[in-house]
Amino acid sequence: MKLLMLALGSAALIANAPAFAQAAPQAAHPGVLFKTSQGDIRVELYPEKAPKTVANFLDYVKSGQYNGTIFHRVIPGFMIQGGGFSTSFVEKPTRAPIPLESKNGLKNSVGTLAMARTSDPNSATAQFFINTVDNTGLDYPNPDGNGYAVFGKVTAGMDVVKKIEGTPTTTRGPMADVPQKPVIIESATVVSK
Repeated sequence: MKLLMLALGSAALIANAPAFAQAAPQAAHPGVLFKTSQGDIRVELYPEKAPKTVANFLDYVKSGQYNGTIFHRVIPGFMIQGGGFSTSFVEKPTRAPIPLESKNGLKNSVGTLAMARTSDPNSATAQFFINTVDNTGLDYPNPDGNGYAVFGKVTAGMDVVKKIEGTPTTTRGPMADVPQKPVIIESATVVSK
């Protein structure tokens, strides 16, 4: 009888194991708060999907790289891009590029955060963009067989993103789609939920 009770008790524990596993707390997604001249934007990051990209981005945030930069490329119906230029339009120095993590299953849907890069798929450094629409043409493997790596999403301040998207733009030197009045990232800080 004792053996039967022990066996039944073990079976009950095994049967409930998935319930215990599901009850375990999920690792929190890191958050970043951008204070901009147009208002605050809060994002959450997905290190389980894009570990190198998230680590790189957080390193730039923690080092103060984004403080005092601008959204230098704004295209309505597409995206807003920032993180690379000072308010005087000087490109900020960066660390070495990171490998592309676009095959992570995340899509360039409205409100997602992705890394900007050149035609070299492994060229992303500090610049990022926020998709203002569903940009399926940027999802892996589009548009060049590589796609653009999504690594986070706006969780608050999408109204600010849309306000920035509506900023009148001009051409500055060789660059088009530059806001006529600078949209400044005053600070970027890591925040908890």
